[in-house]
Amino acid sequence: MTEAPVAMITGANRGIGAAIAEALATRGYRLSLGLRDPSTLPDSLATHDPLVVPYDAAKPEAARAFVEATEAQFGRIDALVNNAGIAGPLELMPEEPQADDEMEEVLDALLSINVKAPFRLTRAALPALCRSGTGRVVVLASLSGQRVLGLNAGYQMTKHAAIALSHAARRAGWDHGVRACAVCPGFVATDLTLRHDELPRHEITQPEDLARLVAEVVTLPNTATVSELNVNWRYEPGL
Repeated sequence: MTEAPVAMITGANRGIGAAIAEALATRGYRLSLGLRDPSTLPDSLATHDPLVVPYDAAKPEAARAFVEATEAQFGRIDALVNNAGIAGPLELMPEEPQADDEMEEVLDALLSINVKAPFRLTRAALPALCRSGTGRVVVLASLSGQRVLGLNAGYQMTKHAAIALSHAARRAGWDHGVRACAVCPGFVATDLTLRHDELPRHEITQPEDLARLVAEVVTLPNTATVSELNVNWRYEPGL
């Protein structure tokens, strides 16, 4: 009997990451979860007996350690979901003056978590994904990576880069059966959007909605690939 496929997921202790982990587990995937604090693993995911690896996206060495731990446990990697991210506000023209050192700190954090970390992890996992023959890379980007509506320029820049990373992975691994998708949601009902008091949280996209779509994309055959997936809760021209 063929062994069940293995999915690596970052930031799977809550929100979108936890929902994706649950959705892939129900599709028969074994889980390798990279969490900054492994003790935060929810009980609902613990029932799937996942491998839980300490993973701090800000640390360069964390990517290879996560991949090596996954291969040591399962001997294979079939899907990588780059979910961990932050949304620190960084405007070009803030309403209140911002010190240069504060600006640099926020910018460095955004680039470190949203761009460098998924690049490192994708690069480390790609050989194993190629060996799978049906490897999948999912990068949680954003509609902010396709158009600019708000003023959070720092976040928008990193999500444009996230989409580029997904396309780069798709190109690099294509001949080996790797397919990559940049998932680009609008507002999702997670902790990251709690500061938006004006949002009708029962109307915006739910993490479970996004997880269903991601699971469908991941389990498509090599003959049907989705390179970008736009998910919105409201009407926008062109989206």
